[in-house]
Amino acid sequence: MTLTNYWWLLIWMFAAGGIIAWALPKQPVMVMGKREYRWTMSSAVIFVLPYIIWAGYRKNIGDTETYRKTFRESASSLSQISQAVSDTAKDKGFTFLTVLIKSIIGNSDIIFFMLIAIVQMLCIVIVFRKYSTNFWLSMFLFVASTDYLSWMHNGMRQFLAVTIIFACTGLLLKKKYLPVILVILLAATIHGSALFMLLIIFLAQGKAWNKKTLLFIAGILLIITGVDQFTQLLQNVLTDTQYSDMTTNEIWTTDDGTSFIRVLVYSVPAVFAFLGIKYIEESGDPVVNLAANMSIVTAGLYVVSMFTSGIYIGRMPIYTSLYSYILLPWIFEHAFNERSKKLMYALTCGCYLVFFYYQMHATWGIL
Repeated sequence: MTLTNYWWLLIWMFAAGGIIAWALPKQPVMVMGKREYRWTMSSAVIFVLPYIIWAGYRKNIGDTETYRKTFRESASSLSQISQAVSDTAKDKGFTFLTVLIKSIIGNSDIIFFMLIAIVQMLCIVIVFRKYSTNFWLSMFLFVASTDYLSWMHNGMRQFLAVTIIFACTGLLLKKKYLPVILVILLAATIHGSALFMLLIIFLAQGKAWNKKTLLFIAGILLIITGVDQFTQLLQNVLTDTQYSDMTTNEIWTTDDGTSFIRVLVYSVPAVFAFLGIKYIEESGDPVVNLAANMSIVTAGLYVVSMFTSGIYIGRMPIYTSLYSYILLPWIFEHAFNERSKKLMYALTCGCYLVFFYYQMHATWGIL
């Protein structure tokens, strides 16, 4: 079951996705008071099932072997949870979850990986299925951008926190901040970086390209022009936290930042949000406004990571970049006529396939 030819990720996407999209009926769903037609939940689950299985059977990708070793060496009974959590210096929630799962399923790391993948993927599917105008394209972008491999096969712990918060998109759109904040605090026990979203959920509210986002962009420019001062400020803020040595350790000092190509790719949705601002304003759609502002945050964070640390700062945009895969289908559907829309779909698929090959072959040396 080990995935050795990664082109199958995309072969399944086009073959099965095309059949499901064409053959199976859609159902009406209420989205922010509007009646929309979406894939059925059963169709969406069938479509993503292989990606869950592949994540469960993965080998030797990124942090996989570290997670495997940690799981196999962790406590294996409910009576040991308290001691295991107290012995953990940080992210105690993930330790609790690991021991809980192991006490139920035994020592099978494959089932452990698969259970985590189920939660991650279902959180994504629930949001994309309801709020994206094109579920297939959103999933294609998630896979072809290599986010699927980067996070479900690698940064599993942080991505679990990401997807749990992402599943609260409906609450965020309704501005029910208290439950969202509680979920963020829960997710922060799995990965401390989730606390970052306490700021972002307020920054991303409102119309696309509003004053808050413009101030955010101004802040990004200030950081770029004063990287050393920003690093010192970050060091002061992180003092007495689990990340207190982040800006002084070898990883940060030897990190040459996120590649320009990755920054460019992840900035494209924000550019489209700027070019299509007229259509976004006319729609008054809170979903696309939120997605646009999240895309601006994504682009800004990636630009900062290009000048600082791709390993640390470059890992933060995943909290917001998933919204870009909701934004792009909406822009294509509403800002282009029928002929140009088809062209944009073709260009997007083509460009992301090139990026997939570049990332897999040139950057990771896998294909």
